[in-house]
Amino acid sequence: MLPKIDLPLFELILPSSKETIKYRPFTVKEEKILLVAAESDDVSQQITAIKQVVSNCCFEIDATKLPMFDLEYLLLTLRSRSVDNGITFNILDPDTEEKVSLELDLDKVQLTTDKDHTNEVKINDDYILYLKYPTIDEFLKITTFTADDPLASYFIMISCLDKVASADEVFEFKNYTENEVNQFMEDVSGDVVKGIQRFFETMPKLRHEMHYKNNNGDDKTFVVEGIRSFFS
Repeated sequence: MLPKIDLPLFELILPSSKETIKYRPFTVKEEKILLVAAESDDVSQQITAIKQVVSNCCFEIDATKLPMFDLEYLLLTLRSRSVDNGITFNILDPDTEEKVSLELDLDKVQLTTDKDHTNEVKINDDYILYLKYPTIDEFLKITTFTADDPLASYFIMISCLDKVASADEVFEFKNYTENEVNQFMEDVSGDVVKGIQRFFETMPKLRHEMHYKNNNGDDKTFVVEGIRSFFS
């Protein structure tokens, strides 16, 4: 029988919870999973690949319950530790349509958070709505909607509802039926909806700006952001 190769263990801190977790570098098995997902050019398959790779390599966490930005951060760290921190890819300049080769240093990609980000939305003087980050399975559900489907934005809002609390009472949405949650949403004001939208707009995300000159000599900026950057 061939020997089993022991892999080194490392630690990192999850951005959302500040919890320290252990992980191992990914192997050829995980590289194949990511390669197949990249070749498919299918967002849902790429999200599933992230979940599978993180589940394989990280210990004592449930990948299905992590916010999407945690999973992206984990994959970024795994890729940098397992292979190298450089990714070379091509883009098309929007003005000249020339092909531009860019080299991304993964160690420079940082998780950014808006200073005004909050998970609390005031309903009235008595109640506050508390929001949570959608999980990867909820993002997978979102990919089944078409871009112009009005139900998509509604599903996104529903997926982030955590609880409503006053000084004396706490109501957790997981304890209520879909009809009861829908009725609650129908009764909230436009300001509450704007607060939920703001929660998503300011949510932590991986983001990095890359600068280059095009053939016209213009200084241009290309922004690397979100799940697609992992499959360049």
